[in-house]
Amino acid sequence: MLTSAGTENSLDFAGSISPADYQTIQQFLSQNCGIELGDNKQYLVKSRLQPLLAKFELSGFPGLATALQSNAFSAQKLRSAVIDAMTTNETFWFRDERQFAELRDTVLPQLLAQKNGSIRIWSAACSSGQEPYSISICGLDALRASGKNRTLQIIGTDISEAILEDAKRACYSDAALSRGIDEAAKARYFQKSYDGYLLNEDVTRQVRFQQFNLLKSFTALGRFDIIFCRNVLIYFSDAIKRDILTRMADSLEPGGYLFLSSTEAMPTGIGTYELVRSGLATYFRKPD
Repeated sequence: MLTSAGTENSLDFAGSISPADYQTIQQFLSQNCGIELGDNKQYLVKSRLQPLLAKFELSGFPGLATALQSNAFSAQKLRSAVIDAMTTNETFWFRDERQFAELRDTVLPQLLAQKNGSIRIWSAACSSGQEPYSISICGLDALRASGKNRTLQIIGTDISEAILEDAKRACYSDAALSRGIDEAAKARYFQKSYDGYLLNEDVTRQVRFQQFNLLKSFTALGRFDIIFCRNVLIYFSDAIKRDILTRMADSLEPGGYLFLSSTEAMPTGIGTYELVRSGLATYFRKPD
């Protein structure tokens, strides 16, 4: 086992990151995916991006920095790979269970009673799919309880194309299922396959995935009754966070709902949302 010093030394063969190269990487991430790196994250950058040097046949971080500044078509795969490597994909099933209980027992029943047609839900920064699939399971429970023959249209988006391929497979290991799925739910919603547990089609058919950058316009996504945007805004500057939340309000139907994580607060000065407190769950509503 390597000590921390040994790990550091194992990274040094590619050379240290110069202040200029680090600044180039900082600017690239800020401009292309909104991630704001502090001035003391060189080791994090080095540990995550070093494997790309060999993969893309780069001699070191100066070559990486130069390639990131290039608009050549040949650099596009590298740019995507850098974003994938630097994006944190931490997620699990029914994360913040109180919000999902509120979605199933209150929010979805209200929407089913108030409107006709499909209910559209956006899971932003959905990582490997656990959040939109958890939403789909709650939707199935709510539809079953309501007795209504309706449909949910759930779109999961993420900036990482690689992680979305995992989400589309809808096949999860025992370790992944241990984070939020009990044995009863595993038996009800999953089928054992040769390489894990495959999610049932009644859950997956309500969900589609799309690569999407939250810095871009939301117009092409359409309008939604519910938006989940949890545990991603913490990586953005205050200005970008405000911009995203303002544009999400424009994408919500009147009376629609926004779920942030339970540890995130709405920035002051954004008056588009009403705070909803229900039991131990908090979320936001766009007024009618």
